[in-house]
Amino acid sequence: MSESKIQHNSAPTATISLPIEGMTCASCVGRVEAALSKVEGVNTVSVNLATERADIQASGQIDRQALVQAVEKSGYTVAAGSVELSVEGMTCASCVGRVERALKAVPGVNEAVVNLATERATIRGVASTDDLIAAVAKAGYDAKLIDTSQQNDDENAEKKDAERAALKRDLMVATVLALPVFVLEMGSHLIPGMHEWVARTIGIQESWYLQFVLTALVLLIPGRRFYTKGFPALFRLAPDMNSLVAVGTAAAFAYSVVATFMPSVLPTGTVNVYYEAAAVIVALILLGRYLEARAKGRTSEAIKRLVGLQAKVAHVVRDGTIVDIPIADVVTGDVVEVRPGERVPVDGEVTQGNSYVDESMITGEPIPVEKTAGSTVVGGTVNQTGAFTLRATAVGGQTMLAQIIRLVEQAQGSKLPIQAVVDKVTLWFVPAVMVAALLTFVVWLVFGPSPALTFALVNAVAVLIIACPCAMGLATPTSIMVGTGRGAEMGVLFRKGEALQLLKDAAVVAVDKTGTLTEGHPSLTDLEVAEGFDRPTVLAQVAAVEARSEHPIARAIVDAANAEGLTLPELDDFNSVTGMGVRAIVGDNVRVEIGADRYMRELGLDVSNFSLTAQRLGNEGKSPLYAAINGRLAAIIAVADPIKASTPAAIKALHQLGLKVAMITGDNEHTARAIAKQLGIDDVVAEVLPEGKVDAVRRLKATYGKVAFVGDGINDAPALAEADVGLAIGTGTDVAVESADVVLMSGSLQGVPNAIALSKATIGNIRQNLFWAFAYNTALIPVAAGALYPAWGVLLSPIFAAGAMALSSVFVLGNALRLRGFQPPLQDGSH
Repeated sequence: MSESKIQHNSAPTATISLPIEGMTCASCVGRVEAALSKVEGVNTVSVNLATERADIQASGQIDRQALVQAVEKSGYTVAAGSVELSVEGMTCASCVGRVERALKAVPGVNEAVVNLATERATIRGVASTDDLIAAVAKAGYDAKLIDTSQQNDDENAEKKDAERAALKRDLMVATVLALPVFVLEMGSHLIPGMHEWVARTIGIQESWYLQFVLTALVLLIPGRRFYTKGFPALFRLAPDMNSLVAVGTAAAFAYSVVATFMPSVLPTGTVNVYYEAAAVIVALILLGRYLEARAKGRTSEAIKRLVGLQAKVAHVVRDGTIVDIPIADVVTGDVVEVRPGERVPVDGEVTQGNSYVDESMITGEPIPVEKTAGSTVVGGTVNQTGAFTLRATAVGGQTMLAQIIRLVEQAQGSKLPIQAVVDKVTLWFVPAVMVAALLTFVVWLVFGPSPALTFALVNAVAVLIIACPCAMGLATPTSIMVGTGRGAEMGVLFRKGEALQLLKDAAVVAVDKTGTLTEGHPSLTDLEVAEGFDRPTVLAQVAAVEARSEHPIARAIVDAANAEGLTLPELDDFNSVTGMGVRAIVGDNVRVEIGADRYMRELGLDVSNFSLTAQRLGNEGKSPLYAAINGRLAAIIAVADPIKASTPAAIKALHQLGLKVAMITGDNEHTARAIAKQLGIDDVVAEVLPEGKVDAVRRLKATYGKVAFVGDGINDAPALAEADVGLAIGTGTDVAVESADVVLMSGSLQGVPNAIALSKATIGNIRQNLFWAFAYNTALIPVAAGALYPAWGVLLSPIFAAGAMALSSVFVLGNALRLRGFQPPLQDGSH
């Protein structure tokens, strides 16, 4: 396979495409073309400035890396692309290490990550797909390119179902054939008089013949998979789990065949058969594989559920009539009708109609959101009782849901720092086990009691079977898959896998105030009127004056009046009093004056009536304004950026998780301290300009340790990047914020304690898995080798070794699946 692939890549008709970065004009194109033309084997070169691609026709053997170097020497870069391959045939962590090494050895590969749970390899770099597939094939596995531009989920699901069905069939066959072998050979140990009954009826030798036939069928039919993969890997000096099973069962079977048909060859007292070990081991390992396949299917259900949220059909207005077309055929700008109870098919802007839309699948917030003309809607969300039309703004892979699916897939395929240690260990684990098995055989053969050969064989086989590192390979990726999937359901998207590990170590959560703790825009929070005045009338008159101003505080007062449905009176003779406030004549010759307390004193008015209210507002970090009407003090007004309703509970939950909370804000020190006191925030960094946020994050790192920074994902980008973990908080628009490690879809701070709690639960789960996998192997290899025999006469039968091995993988998967039931600390912020 590898040869044909390489030839294809260098055949005379082959075209190689390279994405080029840095070209700005036609002379750049000429420079790149000239550089590429000089490379040996190049026939013609065509460089396109608009598409930023170079298409090279090869006239013979051609080295792709030489093309890349030529482009780089001419002053441009070849964009590192991302290729996804599905890799078949991997069964344990050592396979993962082998495939990764093979891929990283291909010239032009910058990074290669292989995931056992998803059976995928993600490669970044400039190497050709053919070379990558050839490298995987040379390592002894099958690889195919995954077309990430299309959803192949149905096809993949069918393939996985077929694999599970094949495993189930093989398991049934192996069980039916192995059961009589087990009863015939082991029955005498379990049932009194069984041995005599077999000798009397079938005959011992005849029972061996029968066991030979049944075991041969087990190894040839359901067990064939272990030999076709295990022995080639062994001959390449790269043994994997299949090699362990193949060598172990083949040794037991071969020894039994000699004992059955050529007993004279064996030393006296060593003529025994171990057909039941070979047959039952195959059945038990197939059982483990089948249970694993079923559990693996469940780990990726989060993605399936997200894909299932996509609508299949859209009602599109074409030429004045409504036609139902597949979702894939909708184009940007199409006008789409959404009926009651339907899923919104694509991202868009409402053009007419109104309704409430359940956006919980995006934000995790359970309360439906009102949508009217001009509102944005997200594909996959569920319309409630109303109907509306929308204009499509994003379709296909550009929709929010498609981006979320991509983010979840990336996070599920990523590798945590903890996994790198596991990979190093497991790469050497299988060869080490082979050596251990060989040593066990030699030690028992030389020093063991009679029959030494039998003991040597049985214990060596037990070592081979018990030590399979399946559980180690599955320990981390399955937990990541389930954990990140559960996060997506809660509206917490892990863009980078490492964030999942780093988040649990955070000592302090630094929060940007505006838009994170608060709503992000000023609004009227307090309006208290003096005796003899009517609140709606005062608000309408004040708003009429402020309508002339573009100041955010003035806008907040006008918005409040509009929200209450008040009609603003006519305005005459507007004046701004420098450093004091504003005054105007409104309606029926009513004089209105608005400003701070010093303006009121200038007007000869006493503000002491409102002293208690002014003191309270000052404690809350709000600056009061006063309004005078026709020369009388009428009202005290406060405009502030209100704290989100969800903020206090979120901060309390962070404290309960043992974290400090720090606030970073551009506000003055007094206002910042007042808000911090109100919310129970531990540390305040006030009067910080946007560029000073990075220094503030560094100071918090020096004071507390690991910092998780929560910002709105756009103006906080440098601080998000500087923090150990950056969490972008936003209602979906920030999904693609490159500087954040975690995206909180709900727009509320409640996602932060949920994300941290999920991180702790996931890493705890991984540690349990790794402890089980390592402790199990470390403890049981010496037992299998016979370490307990001299003192207690205890040996581990290869059958029990196979059962324990299957059980360890199933335990690890079952433990990972527990994360699906993870309950966030703040339920009302998730669903």
